[in-house]
Amino acid sequence: MALAIWSMDFVSLVIMAFSIVMLLAGIFAAIFGKGKSRAYGGVIAVVGLAILLVWIYLCGFSNIEFFRSIQLWDVFIDGIINLIGILIGALIAVGIFLMAVLKS
Repeated sequence: MALAIWSMDFVSLVIMAFSIVMLLAGIFAAIFGKGKSRAYGGVIAVVGLAILLVWIYLCGFSNIEFFRSIQLWDVFIDGIINLIGILIGALIAVGIFLMAVLKS
């Protein structure tokens, strides 16, 4: 069995995570930035939103057969669950590391 790293589920998760982070970072920069960084933040937020909406349209509402096989909602939920698991594991590891370092 070959490891299918570049499956459409993986690509969908990467594109959705990229666009959501761009959207949130752009909003953050637009709110807290000054001068040109505020404008750049707005542009970044709009680009992130556009990428997300185009991907949702292609996977959910278009009649293109290549994109119809992607279960976008399932990919998104799996990604969120995996992210929560990663964060919990990382926080536990950092906590153990800090306890070990601070106790010595």
